[in-house]
Amino acid sequence: MKTALLLAFALTPSTAFNFPNPFQTPLSGKASINKGKNNAIALEDALLQSIQNNDNRLLDKSKDDANINDLIQKLEATPSIPEPSIAPEIYGRWKLISTTNVNTSSPIQRTAVDAEKYSIYQDIKVNDNNQLIVSQVVKFGDKAQLCVDALASTSAYPLSELTERQGTGKILGLNLLGVSLVGDEAKEDQENNPNARIKFVFDEGNFDLFNGGLKIPYPVPFRLPLLRDAVKGWIDITYMSERVRISRGNKGTTFILVKEDEE
Repeated sequence: MKTALLLAFALTPSTAFNFPNPFQTPLSGKASINKGKNNAIALEDALLQSIQNNDNRLLDKSKDDANINDLIQKLEATPSIPEPSIAPEIYGRWKLISTTNVNTSSPIQRTAVDAEKYSIYQDIKVNDNNQLIVSQVVKFGDKAQLCVDALASTSAYPLSELTERQGTGKILGLNLLGVSLVGDEAKEDQENNPNARIKFVFDEGNFDLFNGGLKIPYPVPFRLPLLRDAVKGWIDITYMSERVRISRGNKGTTFILVKEDEE
């Protein structure tokens, strides 16, 4: 009976020839917006649940993560907060919950992300000098963490030092700091996704032990002129709501983060 009803509906003139239904009330602008928001929320819920079920922060496109990658692409095609790199929602602490860990990322980055027991955060803030700072924070426990700060640049907080990166980052042919897109491959899509990119240059890092009682410098001389170009990067925000952000980095990595509550 159910199949017969479906076939009957499929063969009605209004369906077969796409005639408008005179009894259907068109969605108002507000209703259409609400429908779009509900669709985005449903996709976010599905993505978060799939990541939780995956039990692995690293995504492997060649294995069983097709559903997660499909949801990422659907969200990226869904309208979200415009001009996300300068939107108020971008500022604060974001927790990394999933990422693709491609071969172009640095060995240090792969090691940190591979360690599932460590929580990884990204803090986006403006310091007392009115500079935009992006901090990568790896928490090893209640009393120990690694914090790597980067000077950042957007149209709201431009940084003259952040010219376009010139080199891929390979040193003597070796992938020590990660391999970046450069040139035409690295161009920002301002037409379709304006103000979506945050440029940055790593500037300082420290291991913070015993709740600040001991600081050990991160073993990469970010300010060394020879390395300055190699420690530049960017992230393009391809989807952002008040709770979920999807970003794609200059080394080809995709990041899925959730907004942490303000303390």
